[in-house]
Amino acid sequence: MEHLMGLLKIHVIRGVNLAVRDVVSSDPYVVVKMGKQKLKTRVVKNNINPEWNDDLTLTIQDPSLPVKLAVYDKDTFSLDDKMGDAEFDIGPFVEAVKMRLKDLPSGTIISKIQPSRENCLSGESCIVWSNGKVVQDMFLRLRNVESGEIQLQLEWVDIPGSKGL
Repeated sequence: MEHLMGLLKIHVIRGVNLAVRDVVSSDPYVVVKMGKQKLKTRVVKNNINPEWNDDLTLTIQDPSLPVKLAVYDKDTFSLDDKMGDAEFDIGPFVEAVKMRLKDLPSGTIISKIQPSRENCLSGESCIVWSNGKVVQDMFLRLRNVESGEIQLQLEWVDIPGSKGL
């Protein structure tokens, strides 16, 4: 517990225009990795615009590690097909949480991250004060695939007794 800083809740909202890996569609799911941790969403059958709305929670010990994400097509009789990957840095989000903001109007933008060659963002990502919490909304453009984006929302969860930020 002494090295644990807190939890990062990743709300995997949806996929947009994902690649077709079966005959006319795909059965996508998302795998999220950070260091040795690996979590995955449920499979959404026959859908290239899936809505997962799954919450995946990572324990954070080293916020400098990137969060890696890969999308796969679930296959019954063969290995699952890869449908692209992306990664993102939680550094700016962690810095916003460290500010320990209080009593801001919901919707206040704390900071903005622009898409660049160094990240997988498909558009501006805002870190926002929302209902008493710091959250970050982002669309990630998948790499190594012909098309597809994943929409996520990050939220920090403090753990009593942990090192904290």
